[in-house]
Amino acid sequence: MTDIISSAANPLAKRVKLLANRKHRRREGAFVVEGLQPVWAAVEAGWEVETFLVAPGLLTHQPALRMVEEQERAGVAVARFATELFQRLVDRDGPSGIAAVVRSRAGGPESLDVRPGAVFVALHRIANPGNLGTIIRTVDAVGGAGVVLIGDTVDPYAPAAVKASMGSLFAVDVVHTPGAPEFFAWAAAHGVEVLATSGSADEDHWSAVYEPPLAFLLGSEREGLPADLLDRASRQVRIPMVGTVDSLNIGVAASIMLYEARRRSESR
Repeated sequence: MTDIISSAANPLAKRVKLLANRKHRRREGAFVVEGLQPVWAAVEAGWEVETFLVAPGLLTHQPALRMVEEQERAGVAVARFATELFQRLVDRDGPSGIAAVVRSRAGGPESLDVRPGAVFVALHRIANPGNLGTIIRTVDAVGGAGVVLIGDTVDPYAPAAVKASMGSLFAVDVVHTPGAPEFFAWAAAHGVEVLATSGSADEDHWSAVYEPPLAFLLGSEREGLPADLLDRASRQVRIPMVGTVDSLNIGVAASIMLYEARRRSESR
């Protein structure tokens, strides 16, 4: 009979809790994925799963059960948890009974595929993991080429970012540069036009000419892009707004830009 883990003092249960902390994720090179769709996406995309975490009392989805059995036969560790403990470990309402500890991937922009028509999103010092997960999901939806994180920015493997991406984290290349100089050097070396978003730009988003490969550059939720980055961009564009607001949520702004780029690529 397979042992069921029921104590929060179990080493694996303690590790899962610790991986909610960015310091521990960085040190161990791993993070936790929760939910049927994201776990399935990680497996399908070929990411390295260290351990499947399963609550037999919750997981009733037969294809998922078969997938876990196949992975276990292939040598991947499977840990089974009591329902109550599993619910305490995962940050998800109505948990499906499956999670996984997955190895993270560290890479810089040199790993990106800069092909004709490629559209990237570059994010400077954004802080909200939910916003990042939403942007990754949108990049996936439009067939974008990747996301570049610039400087001290939120961790794409934070639980809220992984959750908000709905599995798209495993389909989209997400890379990091230490700072803006490295990002602009990469863009120049690969012929990537950088379009910075600014509410004070003269050129509006609807009339701007997009000639991929390009990267939409967006700044932090609170401060936007600093002047030196705006000056270094190939061009500055703004999203027209006619109401009382003077800014948009960064996830919404990125979605507007990405879908317009997608619409134009299809019309061509």
